[in-house]
Amino acid sequence: MKNSSELYPYRYETHCHCCWCSACARSSPQEMAEAYWRAGYAGMVLTDHFLRGNSAVDRTLPWEEKMRRYYDAYEAARDWGKEKGFHVLFGLEHHYGDGKEVLTYGIDLPFLLENQGLHLLPLEEYAGLVHRAGGFLSMAHPFRDRDYINMAVKPQPEYLDGAEIFNFYNTEEENKKAAKFAKKHGLLPTSGGDEHFAGGSSIGRTGIALRTPVDTGKELVEALKSGDYGLIVNGEVIPVSG
Repeated sequence: MKNSSELYPYRYETHCHCCWCSACARSSPQEMAEAYWRAGYAGMVLTDHFLRGNSAVDRTLPWEEKMRRYYDAYEAARDWGKEKGFHVLFGLEHHYGDGKEVLTYGIDLPFLLENQGLHLLPLEEYAGLVHRAGGFLSMAHPFRDRDYINMAVKPQPEYLDGAEIFNFYNTEEENKKAAKFAKKHGLLPTSGGDEHFAGGSSIGRTGIALRTPVDTGKELVEALKSGDYGLIVNGEVIPVSG
């Protein structure tokens, strides 16, 4: 009988940043891709901080140029990965207020260009646009308790598809609360390194594991919605279904 790592051999990081677009990051998109490739991953989702969050993108630029800056970082990592058979997917970490953020998968540059001012929308409207485009929202670190986060503002599960129940840089208690929240509201669980540095401690220890590789955001969304995947928690693959 196969173990979980054999059933789900393709590992993907679902929450990481690069210095081109996230002000808190230290490594380039290519360096981040190489770090996960060297750790044996099949791919990663680059989820840089969107404009209302800790973005490194110049907010005074025209809308199209700002959106292309995000896509340039993704394409740089994607192009590095092509030679290695490493799949880089595009994503965002959208800050919608009070320090609350959602990881966004399955969107692309045309979506961003068509929705000027997207970063200013409340979660309800942002989620509506993302879902109409076939995207997926997982709340990043739902119960992270930090000075910049308003803990009085609770997560809004009605607008989410999933929740990050394991974030490498969260406390054990924060992750336990997230897991309880996801289970209560029937949200699909995700795991993320929230990594900002190619030499970071989370690399190789977080993400999701799939039966077959995916190389587009839409394929990632399908894989998540199927529920047939594994969560990587401290390097161990734990099946979501069954």
